[in-house]
Amino acid sequence: MPALASCAVADSRTRGRVHNEPCTAIRTPFEVDRHRVITCTAFRRVRSKTQVVGESDDDHVRTRMTHSLEVADVARVLAGRLGANAALAEVIALAHDLGHPPFGHAGEAALDELAAGHGGFEHNAQSLRVVDYLEHPFPQFRGLNLTYEVREGLIKHVTRFDHPCQPYDTSGAELLHSGPMPTVEAQIVALADRFAYDLHDLEDAIGAGFLDLDACTSVRLWREVVELLAEDLPPGWSIHAVRRPIINAMLSVLIQDVAAASAGVLARFASVDEVRRQPSSVVVLSPGMTDRLEELEACVAQRYYRRPEVAAADAQGKRIIRELFETYLADPSLLPPRFVRRLADQGAHRVICDYVAGMTDRFCRAAHGRVTRTR
Repeated sequence: MPALASCAVADSRTRGRVHNEPCTAIRTPFEVDRHRVITCTAFRRVRSKTQVVGESDDDHVRTRMTHSLEVADVARVLAGRLGANAALAEVIALAHDLGHPPFGHAGEAALDELAAGHGGFEHNAQSLRVVDYLEHPFPQFRGLNLTYEVREGLIKHVTRFDHPCQPYDTSGAELLHSGPMPTVEAQIVALADRFAYDLHDLEDAIGAGFLDLDACTSVRLWREVVELLAEDLPPGWSIHAVRRPIINAMLSVLIQDVAAASAGVLARFASVDEVRRQPSSVVVLSPGMTDRLEELEACVAQRYYRRPEVAAADAQGKRIIRELFETYLADPSLLPPRFVRRLADQGAHRVICDYVAGMTDRFCRAAHGRVTRTR
């Protein structure tokens, strides 16, 4: 195994768990966390939650689960290039979307509006709540009892869709005391999330016919990679035939850029706590590659995320969540008994957020259909 960088999190240097547990000789602490995440019920549900396009006739469109697996794959590669702890990066990646509600970011916006004045809703805070409280596989405590570093990576996950947030209650407040930044491994996950989101949505958009060759060729990173691959592409190639090798090469270019731009920066830090005290991320793209990626993101946003059919699906998802939430708020007895029992201590808005956010797209539609038929 390659030596870890001095600012990476060694297995032996974890800050531990809220509830002490004996160590195992079979798995490292972060491998234990990975096993707990991939076997929890919340992880199984993300296979049926929207990434960009919701319920579709195309079985190959990505979901939150496929996205999380792809982020974990990129994170492990980046961690290896930067001398970081790959197991820690992987488990943060696998868990980073556990708190996402149905219907993607539209569902998150709807819940945040409905919970205004009652703590709001933010999916990173909800991911922490899932692993700290809502999952309950052990009789002696609530939650998965994950290591400090994984929990910190969830609440401090920052991308263009994710902003610094506070835990819903004081149980996770200690995660913010160590400094504004998370570990190198968590910062790697943030970039891996961005790369996976951008490139795999690009692939889905091409597959759906929303992006043609002219649109892709308008993007500088695409053009440069096509030039690199020119000798390997078949004569008269079509975009559908070669999109996968081109996108794979784009990912390789991005990973190489991060490794080149970040290696010298990371070498300046002697410990993970020095990284935490920095005002901004130390795992970065070069300025030139940042410009290229932003150009790609603008193209995909214009031709995919802002399409009328995507906007219509978002509006429908918001309406379903709003009507379902308001029905439960008016008559909390419609909630499952285990949620009803928490109402007095935690308040209706937080409990309903927990229930609705845990739903898959399909279950949410069915629950909405049941309650609207009985009104």
